[in-house]
Amino acid sequence: MISEKDLGNISSLVSLADAYITCRPEMPCIVSTMFNCENQAIPTMEESSIEPTTETPVTAAATTPESENTSFFSNISEQNQNNHSALQNIARKIAICDRCRLCGGRTNTVPGIGVPEPLVLVIGEGPGADEDAKGEPFVGKAGQLLDKMLAAINLSRHTNCFIANIVKCRPPNNRDPMPDEADACRSFLDAQIGILKPKLILAVGRIAAQNLLNTTTGINKLRGQFFEYRGIPLLPTYHPSALLRNEDLKRPAWEDLKKFRTRLEEITGLSFSAPQQTQSSANTQYRNEN
Repeated sequence: MISEKDLGNISSLVSLADAYITCRPEMPCIVSTMFNCENQAIPTMEESSIEPTTETPVTAAATTPESENTSFFSNISEQNQNNHSALQNIARKIAICDRCRLCGGRTNTVPGIGVPEPLVLVIGEGPGADEDAKGEPFVGKAGQLLDKMLAAINLSRHTNCFIANIVKCRPPNNRDPMPDEADACRSFLDAQIGILKPKLILAVGRIAAQNLLNTTTGINKLRGQFFEYRGIPLLPTYHPSALLRNEDLKRPAWEDLKKFRTRLEEITGLSFSAPQQTQSSANTQYRNEN
């Protein structure tokens, strides 16, 4: 049973999301283990994995209000309840969005996946074929590698991360999103960030970094440096698909992840060098259900 106070908090967050989506103010961007390079053993895919949460994943549909799943409200914090409701509201808006040409070729929209109160927000460029088919971000081979990368510094979409993309629909033939397509989706992403309030943002790949930082500088020059987006520290690194194509990028990618881990430890006061159970929560999928 949700109290009147809870409903008021939820309503406030939903209104905040609506405000971001309806009329997004321009926000200036301030530009300022699995890959080992220090004689440590390189963790394999199995060695770098984190035990998955034992809680049952909760799916939040992005179609109609009637399909909203609220059965887990009694198991999470009040803030999680509020965030969950607001994120579902955004997912519904994404599901019916027709702001750009990408809506015509999609199978599913891909709002995002993760926990409602994440420490880290991971942002990629857009859904591929696997993501379009399933309605979840990073579920193909690149997604599997991303999970290993995060696990190497004890992060996971199941416990302390949220994963989203610059665009919420698949570009045809996996081409780069066009500027107007990215702009059409930006208010959705900004609304999600306003709700999630992550401590750090990891921008994976050229498209994500360039769009968030409003620059044409290449990823080779951007990676490994901290910038800010909406007042949140942001670190660009290579997209997992780039590492699958070129193994030489694994060494610098691991260096980036170590910098990211160090900054996260400084901000949170927590250790991410050994398995831990911080912010354990059910994995919540904000997507379409057909």
